[in-house]
Amino acid sequence: ERAFRRQMAAKLRAGELPLGVRYHVFVDPPGPKIGNGGSTLHVLQCLENIYGDKWTSFIVLLIHSGGYSQRLPNASALGKIFTALPFGDPVYQMLELKLAMYIDFPSHMKPGILITCSDDIELYSTGLTETITFDKPGFTALAHPSDLTVGTTHGVFVLDPSSFSGEGGLEYTSCHRFLHKPDIETMRQCGAVCVRRSSFADCGDSEVGSECVYTDSIFYIDHSTAKQLLTFYKQIDTLCCEIDAYGDFLQALGHGTTPDYTKNTSKMTKEESQLVEVRQKLCSLLKGTSLNVVVLNNSKFYHIGTTQEYLFHFTSDSNLKFELNLLPESFSISSDKAETLGGSPSIIQSILEPGCSVGPGSVIEYSRIGPQVLVGENCIISGSYMDLKVDVPSDCFLSSLSVKIDDQVKYVSMVFSVEDDLKKNVKLLSDTNSLQFFGVSLQECLELWGVQVSDQLFSGDNSRFGLWTARIFPVCSSLSESVRMSLNMLNAVQHVSAFKLNGFKLLSVEEMLAYKDVEDMLKFRNQIRDEICLQRQKDKSDL
Repeated sequence: ERAFRRQMAAKLRAGELPLGVRYHVFVDPPGPKIGNGGSTLHVLQCLENIYGDKWTSFIVLLIHSGGYSQRLPNASALGKIFTALPFGDPVYQMLELKLAMYIDFPSHMKPGILITCSDDIELYSTGLTETITFDKPGFTALAHPSDLTVGTTHGVFVLDPSSFSGEGGLEYTSCHRFLHKPDIETMRQCGAVCVRRSSFADCGDSEVGSECVYTDSIFYIDHSTAKQLLTFYKQIDTLCCEIDAYGDFLQALGHGTTPDYTKNTSKMTKEESQLVEVRQKLCSLLKGTSLNVVVLNNSKFYHIGTTQEYLFHFTSDSNLKFELNLLPESFSISSDKAETLGGSPSIIQSILEPGCSVGPGSVIEYSRIGPQVLVGENCIISGSYMDLKVDVPSDCFLSSLSVKIDDQVKYVSMVFSVEDDLKKNVKLLSDTNSLQFFGVSLQECLELWGVQVSDQLFSGDNSRFGLWTARIFPVCSSLSESVRMSLNMLNAVQHVSAFKLNGFKLLSVEEMLAYKDVEDMLKFRNQIRDEICLQRQKDKSDL
């Protein structure tokens, strides 16, 4: 919460956000995780606590930005909504892009709440006279044509064929049923598969005439339905399970829905006794509520929530580069302007000193890279300082954090492969050999680092063991030393040579986030920004 408030306040002071808007940061109540659906209900409660009945006359944009961001850990410490983007001067972050994308919506909305996530981008093209409006009772969702494989990881609309043609830029239709992350066979059985009749911006990546499904992104709840949901939330003593705003709200809608989904807990990490009961009550509450769909036939949905998506869209995806005018270098100092063959790197608010080299397909953000540094391909470097000769291997993820321990500022750098699974965990210590660090068994790595496998190796309640909770990263007195130590750990693994961590306090990623020093991390970013501004002024005066 402190990180969000600090960054919001700085943006408002700098004039980077629209004025005349009320901005709030709401944190989930303490206790069990409640999911983005529970968070939505909690936000409605917070708005009523602050504004009384007035909140029902507001037009609200709710951006879900919580979660640990385990699949894109450089966003974990300061929030996914503050992910830097490779354009703008100063650089845009996801928050500014979201507000810019939705700038036309409020003037065509009745009071209600528009719900979105912090790690996706929706781009669309409509005719000059076509307008997206959110003015109908119940729910209204945007729908985008997607390949069937994309539909397996998203929500899919089964559209009413009598009111839907698939032609033109924009269509208003109703939804017969909403499927949450269905398999392809279910999509076909339920009638969700359509034939694509137009393609976005002549991209050529999805041919006209090919099969598609219409997938979800953002959705709107009108104020009377939102009031019903708030009343429901008040009637629950304490919410103790994770509700999905998409899966648990939208699946209850449409005249073709069935209550079967309420008992399906197969996609849950663990069975929660309250979940089935809450789903059934929500299903009963929302039954008969309309699900209106705004079909955007000329649109694309981009998700930037994983390391692979982040690297692809920022460095290799020519479509998104063209549509948003993404730059290979934004608000940075770099002596070498030449693009690398096979996809340029993306340099965001960083200082690259003469002599360093960055491989194609890599992203460097909020970092200072010294003259004798060689960064391989397909890397993510975030918040780091490298001042000595070092080779960063390809596919390396490196992110540095400031932490405060015993009132002293220290530094820790996490290093992984961009393909490592930080969400994977096992229940038994004996199974930790199945955890992979840069393609090598974690147990083999621990032996090279001189670290013993025990309950004390992992943070948390010891009910789960994974890379996220493994205490393997040394606490150091300087940022550059922490980077050097973590890269030495990786080097030891890649060359099967010992590098002992004896004598160092070791933290897990989970603990790094608990001890993070927001002020010091933002101070480092601001120092880089100020140095870039000074250099630009000097360059101008030299002309």
